[in-house]
Amino acid sequence: MSRRQGALGGLRSPIAKQFYGAGGKGTWGKLLDTDGGSCVDRNDPNYDSGEEPYQLVGSTISDPFDEYKKAVVSMIEEYFSTGDVELAASDLRELGSTEYHHYFVKKLVSMAMDRHDKEKEMASVLLSALYADVISSAQISWGFMMLLESADDLALDILDAVDILALFIARAVVDDILPPAFLTKATKTLSESSKGLQVIQTAEKSYLSAPHHAELVERRWGGSTHITVEEVKRKIADLLREYVESGDTAEACRCIRELGVSFFHHEVVKRALILAMEIQTSEAHILKLLKEAAEEGLISSSQMAKGFGRLAESLDDLSLDIPSAKTLFQSLVPKAISEGWLDPLFLKPTGEDGEFGEEDKKVRSFKEEAVAIIHEYFLSDDIPELIRSLEDLAAPEFNPIFLKKLITLAMDRKNREKEMASVLLSALHTEVFSTDDIVNGFVMLLESAEDTALDILDASNELALFLARAVIDDVLVPLNLEEISSKLPPNCSGSETVHMARSLLAARHAGERILRCWGGGTGWAVEDAKDKITKLLEEYESGGVVSEACQCIRDLGMPFFNHEVVKKALVMAMEKKNDRILDLLQECFGEGLITINQMNKGFVRIRDGLDDLALDIPNAEEKFRFYVEHAKRNGWLLPSFELSGVDAAPSYPATVA
Repeated sequence: MSRRQGALGGLRSPIAKQFYGAGGKGTWGKLLDTDGGSCVDRNDPNYDSGEEPYQLVGSTISDPFDEYKKAVVSMIEEYFSTGDVELAASDLRELGSTEYHHYFVKKLVSMAMDRHDKEKEMASVLLSALYADVISSAQISWGFMMLLESADDLALDILDAVDILALFIARAVVDDILPPAFLTKATKTLSESSKGLQVIQTAEKSYLSAPHHAELVERRWGGSTHITVEEVKRKIADLLREYVESGDTAEACRCIRELGVSFFHHEVVKRALILAMEIQTSEAHILKLLKEAAEEGLISSSQMAKGFGRLAESLDDLSLDIPSAKTLFQSLVPKAISEGWLDPLFLKPTGEDGEFGEEDKKVRSFKEEAVAIIHEYFLSDDIPELIRSLEDLAAPEFNPIFLKKLITLAMDRKNREKEMASVLLSALHTEVFSTDDIVNGFVMLLESAEDTALDILDASNELALFLARAVIDDVLVPLNLEEISSKLPPNCSGSETVHMARSLLAARHAGERILRCWGGGTGWAVEDAKDKITKLLEEYESGGVVSEACQCIRDLGMPFFNHEVVKKALVMAMEKKNDRILDLLQECFGEGLITINQMNKGFVRIRDGLDDLALDIPNAEEKFRFYVEHAKRNGWLLPSFELSGVDAAPSYPATVA
């Protein structure tokens, strides 16, 4: 199965299935609609009865997606007639159904492609206006991906479709609504013979690699609308510099108003704040202008917050040119809030960073240390050293942030690092992280999935694999997926990723496939380790020497995975009715080979799976109660270990039979 099929094929949401088609006859369905309806021409040589909409006799079924398609077609037609960006944005916002906005992107561009340069320019301007405020970045990327997939169909009706679509994509990159990484990631998903791949190559070679490519791309359609994004940016920069020199707030507000791009006022905020950092003597003037613009209602509260948010996201890069950027930004935010023109909710913790001030400094410092530790791990593959480094940070409350950083960094690397991240997650769960840490870390990852997708095109698919792998590795249990899903906003891309993970886990031979999803790139796989543990226990149970078994465990070189030894030893003792196997655990604990933490983890895993175990071993609960009491008496299980739902232990001999 190709990456594309894995990401959008067998695991499609109802919405994706509705859009791409049911996949009959091995296809993704018809991607390009010729009109707003869903009519199928039975005289068409390519007519397929499977594309006929299913209807109940005597009843009419209203499909929300069909209604959405009809609405956006008329909306786009009206926009091309009026050129009213704000009206189009308002209409799309009122239409709702944000989960379908990828279709709006596709339809807007495909309709513009078959029109004059004026409409093509209008389409690009509208996408820039709608970006983030109305249409999420993930939906923008999805829409363009669909256009690439339908390039072969588009070329049947539009002679120069490849060049036009390449220009649309280049323009989207220049306008900062598509990340450059989109081109690289899209290339990996497209067939070598597809026109979609030609589009990407044309965008890269003919437009984005050319000298002064930004200006070339911006001017290609003649800037036929009243103003282009690049012109807006230039005018904003000019009016702000003139304002700093003159100090005339009223004149600056008039200039902002005359731009007529209220949807783009976040750019005014962002550039004004940067200017205040670059020319610190202008800070008072800049704050005065922003306050005045807010009080007049010229810049809305959402645009103000968005401007601050965009700047916050780019602070790391900005610090290369303005070393004190972070400090200056942190001083500007409280001033804006105290004067009432920035919503105090801007400081509300996002689930990752917490508030500004000392807590924020701690988080930033932790992140920097965590990134360094993770990079070192990717180079050395030394798990014990990483665990020591993480424990030295002495910040267990930030464990979820570490998990997020680990997986985010791994996702943008090769399969080797992804495998290493999954293996490390198993080690951290047994030695350092609690299940709550793991759950909260994945929640943070999924909450920011749309942002991650800006740089990593198939982020949703890879996150689903990480989630599924965590379940296979016993880092999470299936019930944790429900818990994670319940903590996410409804209908968000993160919820869809959890659904994808469940689908992966439900597939045939899921365990083997998911364990091998990254190719076992670290030199060993969890499955191999489990096989070796089973063999060494079987040899010991059949009459082996305890010292040899201990040496085999030591030779595995995976102390973070010794909870699997404990679990398999207890299960084998129950199955074989041979409690002598517990002597091995006693020896391992006595030698310090298996820590009490690993012992506890192994017993917990048995306890959590007792119901399933009892199906094969009827007296599993009785034996487990006995093993718990035996382990507590011998000191290799904490007295505080709880049997949970298991009843009180029956009377057993004090020694192991």
